[in-house]
Amino acid sequence: MTKQKRFDWILLVILMSYFMILLDNSIIFTGTVKIAQDLHLNQATLSWVSSVYSLTFGGFLLLGGRAGDLFGRRRVFEIGLVIFGLGSLLVGLAINAPMIIAARAFQGIGSAILAPTTLAILMDTYEGAERVKAIAYYGAMAGIGASVSLVIGGVFASLLTWRVGFFINVPISIWMFYLAVKHLKRDQGQSGKLDWVGTISSLLGMSALVYSIIGDWLQVPALILAIGFLSLFIFQEWRIKSPIMPLRLFGDRERIGAYVGRLFYLGAMMGFWFITPQLMQNQLGFSALMAGMAFFPLTIVNFVVALQVARLTAKWGNGGLLVMGIALTMAGMLWMSFFTPAVGYWLGIVAPMMIIGIGQGLSLSPFTAAGVAHTQGADAGAASGVVNVMHQIGGSVGLSVLVTTQSLFSGQISGFQHAILMGSGLLLLALLAAVCLIVPGEHQK
Repeated sequence: MTKQKRFDWILLVILMSYFMILLDNSIIFTGTVKIAQDLHLNQATLSWVSSVYSLTFGGFLLLGGRAGDLFGRRRVFEIGLVIFGLGSLLVGLAINAPMIIAARAFQGIGSAILAPTTLAILMDTYEGAERVKAIAYYGAMAGIGASVSLVIGGVFASLLTWRVGFFINVPISIWMFYLAVKHLKRDQGQSGKLDWVGTISSLLGMSALVYSIIGDWLQVPALILAIGFLSLFIFQEWRIKSPIMPLRLFGDRERIGAYVGRLFYLGAMMGFWFITPQLMQNQLGFSALMAGMAFFPLTIVNFVVALQVARLTAKWGNGGLLVMGIALTMAGMLWMSFFTPAVGYWLGIVAPMMIIGIGQGLSLSPFTAAGVAHTQGADAGAASGVVNVMHQIGGSVGLSVLVTTQSLFSGQISGFQHAILMGSGLLLLALLAAVCLIVPGEHQK
């Protein structure tokens, strides 16, 4: 266990790197209008600016997690920082549709390396109460980062330029690289070789699966390809000695519950983060800046609550805290489904948003802890990869489901209400996963 005497630089590197990933995953939501204007993009092309990032992010996640196990976490982490920083620079410099789409794809590869590696470094570095606290901060960053990104995106798009949101990652990546070299221990990785059949089949299968969700054409063939390649991947992982994703990870009831619950929970939240700023701008007359700033109540409450997670976990247990958090998130989402312009911003959005913020602050850290529970050091990277896969796939599925639900209704208010209600249904499924799998699995240990 590594103890920092003055300042925990390792935790800073982990959290800041994770924040960069979340920033570029969500900042696009409040900057899309400006990006479309500057680069003359139509709606179909604009959707790919966000979708291609999800495609490569989801496709390379398992590879990123396993690479850290085999080749050393610090080395792979540094490679991820270089790719992500360079990708961010290219996005900011983009002058046309092909350039920004290619740059976002490249950036997604960097995120796929960084996301599981940062969590695996955390698992290697901390033990006991310090690990609980570090995971609490890491999990909280998932909600805080996404919410803050909406605010930052609105500020940059309105007062400066959307490009600043990507340029800012370049100096941060350089700083993180310096801190990694200085403070992260050099590890040699494990003996073994990369499973190329598993790597390629997982890459193609995950990419096809994400495309079948977010793509606007050839979705059915993509889904068939996804089923075929993922079936091959599972068979390969079952038969070899050094799999890229050990199937024993799914032999634990608590971890299975965490994976399933995280998928549904992030599905609801990603859809919520996407459609709510649009409602504010179209129905309440908010600018992009005001829509971003309107998420401050959720962000502040989320931050305050997240700081208490380590203490509350010791009191109520990880599973109990998770059940409470999901239930509060669902209650806030149900409340928001009654929004109308007559109800207004404060009662129709701010009040339920604060309940959602409390629930989000209580949920994401326990989800992360349960997703890596009972893993040995050799499986830390793979388990971290699966946690992030469920995060990414869940977000893509949920966003697609909520946007599709919204489009089924003629009026935006009615569409928003039913979409948020669908999000509440996804949260109910997440709650059932926590009650039926995570809590019993936690008590069995």
